Amino acid sequence: MTFASLSCLSAVSHAQDALTLDDLLNQLEQGQITQTKQNQARESQFKSKVNQQQDMLNDMSYQRDNALVLSVQLEQNFADNEIKLANKAEALDKRLGELKELFGVLQQVSGDTRSKFQTSVISAQIPGRGQFLDEFAQSMGSSSKLASIAEIERLWFELQREMTQSGKVTTFNREVVLANGDRNNAAVTRVGGFNLISNGKYLEYIDETGTVAELIRQPSNRYLASTSDLVNSGGNTTSFALDPTGGSILSLLVQAPDLKERVDQGGPVGYIILAIGLVGLLIALERLISLVFIGSRVERQLKSAVASSDNPLGRVMQVKDNNPNLDTETLELKLSESILREVPKLSKRLTLIKIISVVAPLIGLLGTVTGMINTFQAITLFGTGDPKLMAGGISQALVTTVLGLVVAIPMVFIFAYLNGRSRNIVNILQQESTGIIAERAESAELAQSQTLAGQGA
Repeated sequence: MTFASLSCLSAVSHAQDALTLDDLLNQLEQGQITQTKQNQARESQFKSKVNQQQDMLNDMSYQRDNALVLSVQLEQNFADNEIKLANKAEALDKRLGELKELFGVLQQVSGDTRSKFQTSVISAQIPGRGQFLDEFAQSMGSSSKLASIAEIERLWFELQREMTQSGKVTTFNREVVLANGDRNNAAVTRVGGFNLISNGKYLEYIDETGTVAELIRQPSNRYLASTSDLVNSGGNTTSFALDPTGGSILSLLVQAPDLKERVDQGGPVGYIILAIGLVGLLIALERLISLVFIGSRVERQLKSAVASSDNPLGRVMQVKDNNPNLDTETLELKLSESILREVPKLSKRLTLIKIISVVAPLIGLLGTVTGMINTFQAITLFGTGDPKLMAGGISQALVTTVLGLVVAIPMVFIFAYLNGRSRNIVNILQQESTGIIAERAESAELAQSQTLAGQGA
């Protein structure tokens, strides 16, 4: 609140206390006199500060003039320094001569070597090599500093040490990050500059963190077996599956799916094919055991003249024994009937195996069509930019076809083999039946000739 407002409020307050108009007039006169004095005081104070403000303005103008003069001088000095730097750079280039090309080569070599050390497994055993190369490359990138003899010799030493260590198989102790995330100090074997192994598993070197980690997914057992052979070789020559690319081939082998994952790619159709194949295999196994058992009994019956009811041949022979007085034609019919009764027992469920051998590839074709439908749906939704989006459908299409053929091809051979054994037993029954008929016919003919001879006598 300003002083004038306070004066007005005071006047109003006094006015309220006034009893007559004269008192009110006197009060207003006194308030006006007081306000006039205050205004004069403020005006006097403002006039007294005008000189001070003028002095400040003059001072700022002086500083501005000096700054302008300094700016002109600095611009001139900058231009002169540019000319001097250009002259000195030209003189430096002339003095360097071929050394300039040498330093350029050194800078390039140091950069390439740093990139090599980032992926080299040798850095797991010899850490800290990249720091020197980074500093050396940065210093070489600046024109103000040239490489010293010691730095050049250090670069040569690092290159020579990399080549020397690439031809050695050494074992050292260091911390290893396991697949489950735990850390453990273990003996790590380095095979040149190619691979790191520990406890029969492949490791990888991570330059960003400077750690050695166990591969979350290991290659197949035939590659892991070589790691144990190397560790237990005792310095002798042994075979080892190394990756000459420094990890690229190993990463591809790790990504390759195993047998279970291949089957999983087939989806429900693949499992149906495998279930049908398992049923066919069980049936084939039961038929094989049964036919082998029956065949052995038939072979034993062939060596015996006494008919036994525990095998098809014995039951056929019992027909002859049970009907000694039948004529040849009737006996032949009864033997044929007996053989026909034995054929279904010998060939039962073989037709089911044949059906499985035909149905399995058809179901695989169904899975192929289903997988291609999924592939085209992915193409419709996401386009063809990312092949991984189509990989699932293509995998299902190919795996189901493979599973269908894997089931069908053995089933064809199994059916042919079992059907052949069944037919062999049936052929034996038919041969023996033919022999029985021939024997009965011969006996009847001999009896008839004897009868005619007796009548003639």
